[in-house]
Amino acid sequence: MTDLRLSVDRLNIDYPGARVVNNLSFTLGTERLALVGESGSGKSMTARALMGLVRKPGVVSASTLNVLGNNLLALRPRDWQQLRGNGIAMVLQDPRYALNPVKTVHAQISEALTLHQRLSRAQREEKIQQAIAAVGLEPRVLQRYPGELSGGMGQRVMIAIALVNDPQILIADEPTSALDARLRNQILELLVEQCEQRRMAMLLISHDLPLVAEHCHRVLVMYQGEKVDEMAASQLPHATHPYTRTLWTCRPNASTWGTMLPTLDRSLNFTEQPHDHR
Repeated sequence: MTDLRLSVDRLNIDYPGARVVNNLSFTLGTERLALVGESGSGKSMTARALMGLVRKPGVVSASTLNVLGNNLLALRPRDWQQLRGNGIAMVLQDPRYALNPVKTVHAQISEALTLHQRLSRAQREEKIQQAIAAVGLEPRVLQRYPGELSGGMGQRVMIAIALVNDPQILIADEPTSALDARLRNQILELLVEQCEQRRMAMLLISHDLPLVAEHCHRVLVMYQGEKVDEMAASQLPHATHPYTRTLWTCRPNASTWGTMLPTLDRSLNFTEQPHDHR
């Protein structure tokens, strides 16, 4: 791993009466790192902390929370506006809720550029055309409204908006969960291609372990707000940690038709299991 982009040490996220992320540590270089785990394991909340989007009464604390040399715990609103978009950007899971239904695609990409860069009209138009071409869409899509787009097209538009300011880190929060299997692969392949072309790091949050194993370099497994396992993504089929192994084997497929899938024994204390740093 080279070119450290992001460093998290002992991250905690607390709400009144509940700690939703506990003592989480990891780093991200010029690579693709996946955060996996069940719903409610703290993955998306971790992403929100890295974007400065944890809403009150949530409280974020850490020994280190650093993105591209910026101490996130000390940033002012003006600093966040500069870092978001230009330094770190985020793709959400469902374009039906993330895109503005009353603005055209062109207006929304233009808005993302205007917020973060000072460009002439001609420069802005060129960037918009490049952004839409990079995600494999025709220029005519720019005049459409989100409600006129298919799920896959909407997802590509969200990726175009996230990438238009050339961020160094992309957080993709369940970017394929609203899509069918064929489109899931297309979108992940597009994200991987853009990461490689731009030398961009990606933090992928996902439930889909086979996609993670195929498209990421490393994987970090979370359970009830804590990291319980970590390994090379290619090693997921051979995971020995009981929680990771259950996540991998509980996927329905043609060979499991008519049989009971493995279930998780929650009486086990997974947070005390040793981490696997292969």
